[in-house]
Amino acid sequence: MTIAEARDKCKGAIAQIPRDIWILAVLIGASLASFGLGYLAGQDIGGQGSPLILEESPLTSLPDTLSTGSGQAGQIVASKNGTKYYLPNCAGANRISDANKVWFASISVAQAAGYAPAANCKGL
Repeated sequence: MTIAEARDKCKGAIAQIPRDIWILAVLIGASLASFGLGYLAGQDIGGQGSPLILEESPLTSLPDTLSTGSGQAGQIVASKNGTKYYLPNCAGANRISDANKVWFASISVAQAAGYAPAANCKGL
C-alpha cells in the first residue's frame, strides 16, 4: 500500500463520520481536558491542605545590627538613608550601594530599628 492509497483510505473512513459527531467529540475532549487541568491546578502542593508557613528564625551568633559596608552577613538589609528593609535577594536590595547597606539578624530587629517592610519584596 502506498502513502497515497493510505491517505485515500483514511479520507474515506473519516468522511463516513457525520460532522455533528466530530463537533461533539471535539467539545467533549476540550471539556475533559479543561476539567483535568483545572483539577490539577487546584491540587495542594504540600498535600496536607494547609498553606506553607515560613517562620522567622533569628541568627543567634550574630549581633543585632551587623556591619555597614560590604561585609554581607545577616538575613535583612536596609539602607542607612531609607526607611524600608529587604531580603538580600530582592531587587531593591541590589540597588542599595554597599557603603549604605545596614544588615540585621532578623525582621523584628529591623522593625525595632524603625524600618518597615518593602512592598515590592516578596517573602516579607
